[in-house]
Amino acid sequence: MISADILSKVKNIELRSRKLVNEVFSGKYQSAFKGQGIEFAEVREYVPGDDIRRIDWNVTARRGAPFIKKFQEEREQTVIFAVDLSASGLFSSSAILKQELAAELTAVLAFAALKNNDRAGFLAFTDRSEKYLKPKKSRKHILSLIDAILTFKPEGKGTDIKAALENLNTLWKRKALVFLISDFMDGNFGDSLKSTARRHDLVCVHISDPLENALPKRGFLPLRDPETGKFAYVDLSSKRIRDDYSKALSEHNKYLTGLFSSAKCDIINISTDKPYIVELKHFFKNRMVKHSRHY
Repeated sequence: MISADILSKVKNIELRSRKLVNEVFSGKYQSAFKGQGIEFAEVREYVPGDDIRRIDWNVTARRGAPFIKKFQEEREQTVIFAVDLSASGLFSSSAILKQELAAELTAVLAFAALKNNDRAGFLAFTDRSEKYLKPKKSRKHILSLIDAILTFKPEGKGTDIKAALENLNTLWKRKALVFLISDFMDGNFGDSLKSTARRHDLVCVHISDPLENALPKRGFLPLRDPETGKFAYVDLSSKRIRDDYSKALSEHNKYLTGLFSSAKCDIINISTDKPYIVELKHFFKNRMVKHSRHY
């Protein structure tokens, strides 16, 4: 049975998400993502100036005159949310957990998809794929996605993005719009990221917390790694500790930047202490410019 607290959170997320979709993102989603795929419509006779690469040679042979294939934009597409729900998502130094932020981002994007008649699917993963909901089109289905994130009880504690992407590509073979939502505290998933980006329209949503990016300069900080269970006190007055942490973080962020660039996938950076609407609006704007240039 779902608790009253979870029901209240789901309802509040729905209300905020639908308001954003109707007032802020109306039309932007379609402009940013529609037309990313095309489907065959019909054939017609060739006229000078047509692209000869579209000639349908089978029809041409049967009719004794050149015919070309006509295509149209797909009326709908499939959107899949691959969400990292490992234990590190239960961390926050702000008012909202990374996991709760992932739920709200999923809701906003899923309701935008629904408004444009797209199907939404869901894959929850940790160090294994734990829950999969087939793509559907309904308000009830989107609410079930939100609920699945907020009430998620992981079997695994670590993170394995490589395995999640490989499983996603097996579960859904047709081209889809994929939002990979994670704090990306993992490595060795570059090849899988590139493979997924070639098959799908991949958008990586990087969720972080300010305390992860800048440690305070004094005091003992009690830390427990939620993915391993290890506990330790860290002396933040030690410059060596802060420098070592800063170096490791810088190297990891450089690693991620290189991966996203080489995979040629879009990236949205979201922090728990800042309004995500700013980053989403910036992302939609860039996608619309990219779309207009491509088409």
